[in-house]
Amino acid sequence: MTVTLEKPTIEQTAFGPLESAKRLQNPVHKAPTHQPGRFGFRGELALRFSEQLADEARPPELTCDQVMAVAQAGEPTIPFFAGYLLSFEHLKDVADVLGPALSAGGKYFLFCNNIDLSKKYQVPYKGAMFYVLPIDEATVYNELLELLYLEKNELKRLDTAAKLDAIANAAMKYDVTFDTITYSEGLSLMGPVRNPNENRPV
Repeated sequence: MTVTLEKPTIEQTAFGPLESAKRLQNPVHKAPTHQPGRFGFRGELALRFSEQLADEARPPELTCDQVMAVAQAGEPTIPFFAGYLLSFEHLKDVADVLGPALSAGGKYFLFCNNIDLSKKYQVPYKGAMFYVLPIDEATVYNELLELLYLEKNELKRLDTAAKLDAIANAAMKYDVTFDTITYSEGLSLMGPVRNPNENRPV
């Protein structure tokens, strides 16, 4: 029993259904963390799959990138999730995919490329509250460190699991409030969607 608590399997957590549906992709980390009973994930969340013919494996049509999330063994919800979206409108896809893994008390951070860089919002959706934050050229990791007042140099010497624990622990205590808007209002406020391939060498 102790071993299970210390090193949970992904099936014992709210990540289980996402793993079964092959939605946890390109993991940098997909394993227990150093907190007893906690499982962590860093990678991409597949939001929409392309139509597949026979057994061919196609990449997802839409993903939430730079995802950081943790879940506790035996608990049905994900208490912390953060990721990058090219467009605010895909908040709906994230909420649909996470579905029952969302909770009213969870901390969910979405960094959206087409949100005004001077704005931060809270958006209630499907019974959960999402922090919607702007991002331009930075990474979700760096933006979270700044948002949560975590020292980059202190985290530098930690392994991936310990970094994830530190960020998740700080995120779960985060209680700053921003302007609350509806998903519909967010759609009307968002800017154009950037082409992720522009200015890249062919």
